[in-house]
Order: sequence, then structure tokens, then C-alpha cells
Amino acid sequence: MTKILAFVGMPASGKSEASSVLRSKGITVINMGDAIREEVMRRGLEPTDVNTGGIGTELRETEGRDAVARRCIPKIRAANKDLIAIDGVRSVPEVECFKKAFGDDFTLVSIDSDLDTRFTRVKARGRSDDMQDISALQVRDGRELGWGMGEAMKIADLVITNNGTLEEFRDKIAALMEGAQ
Repeated sequence: MTKILAFVGMPASGKSEASSVLRSKGITVINMGDAIREEVMRRGLEPTDVNTGGIGTELRETEGRDAVARRCIPKIRAANKDLIAIDGVRSVPEVECFKKAFGDDFTLVSIDSDLDTRFTRVKARGRSDDMQDISALQVRDGRELGWGMGEAMKIADLVITNNGTLEEFRDKIAALMEGAQ
């Protein structure tokens, strides 16, 4: 059976970095945002924050709050690996969808990081859908909290705080992976 480590956390909390650490150790990572970006591209739209956020909201409103999770399950099963990471859980219905599909082999990990630290990371990473000022990050936080991310974070099986150095965080993720295998 496939064991799953799924990451939930506010934008720029460290979900992608956690995934990068696991990927560097040969672990397959399924990025939930990729499912949304694929839909954005399929529609011929630019992958901006407004477009990805709008499509993410639309999918959840029209197909159900677990729509993105359901789009990821076939990718997880097709990977056929012992351990897989999921980057970007956003709501309790997504958690419930994954738990229904994978049972006790699904572990939800909340990554906690404060607003100022997250905005410093946003400025440094330069992704096409990133915010240019802290108020835009707060708008994105509000949108994602509106999808139910806060409730998902509250029901996490584990919480990792990421306000320290990059090396400290990478060590925490490596230890998490070792414990999951």
C-alpha cells in the first residue's frame, strides 16, 4: 500500500520546499496546484494568481470542494510508489477524499509559518502567480481560508513550524520522511 504525506499550509509556508526535500530523496510528489494550472492552461489562460485562484474556486464550486483532490487520485495511483507526497491540500473535504481513498496510509502534515516570514519568501521565489505586496498575500490567504484551509490545518496529524532557517526546516522534513517509511 502507498503511504502518503500530504502538506497543508498557508501560501509560502514551506509546502513546496518540503516537497522539494522529498523529491531530492527520490519521493514522488503530486502538486495539487498543478491540477489547477493544467485546467488554466487547457482553457488557454495565463497562469497568474487571479486566473489560478479563480479556476480553483470555480472547480470547487462546480465540481465539489474535493474536486482538485479527486483529480489527483489517479495520478497518485498511477505513480505506484511506496511513499508519495501531496503538496497543497486546501480543505477538509479534500482530506476526507484522500482518507477515503487511502485510509490510515494518509498523513496530513500542517506547515505553520508567520505572515512576515511567508512574504519574505514570496518576494524571493518569483513565481508567476506570486503576490507583489503583503496585502495581496493577505488577500490570497483569505481566499484559501475561504476554501477551508484553516479547518484542514486544525485536523492535521502533525504540525511542523517553519520560521527558522532553511536547513532547520529541511532537517525536519527529512526526519518526517524517515519516520514515514
